[in-house]
Amino acid sequence: MSGFDIGRVLERLPHRYPFLLVDRVLECEPGHRLVAAKNVTVNEPFFQGHFPGRPVMPGVLLIEAMAQATCLLALETEESGEDQVYLLAGVDKARFKKPVMPGDVLQLEARLLKRRRGIWLFEAEAKVEEATVAGAEIMCTARPL
Repeated sequence: MSGFDIGRVLERLPHRYPFLLVDRVLECEPGHRLVAAKNVTVNEPFFQGHFPGRPVMPGVLLIEAMAQATCLLALETEESGEDQVYLLAGVDKARFKKPVMPGDVLQLEARLLKRRRGIWLFEAEAKVEEATVAGAEIMCTARPL
């Protein structure tokens, strides 16, 4: 399956500004892999305080952006996911390699590693211009709305 625009992202994710961290999906293979994009702009509210004079996207928001990509992959994979919300259950092996700054286009890739008893495990990676800036294993679970 090819990607989809912000309209479908908004249909699938419950997040809204300023916490929506996916602008579009570039590629999606349900059950396997999803690649999404986030345009990082200087007017993001977190840049006012992180850090004045040297804006850097907080690592916790890089994790959240990758988690939103994993959620989109789970929703595109799960047929009955319409009336469920996916919640973060764990983060392992998180690594931050380079800072993300205004003007960067963050490419988020989520790969489904396994799914068992309602727990989903993903490998996630964030890149800017083909350079890895962050990565983690992300676990989530579905709950009814």
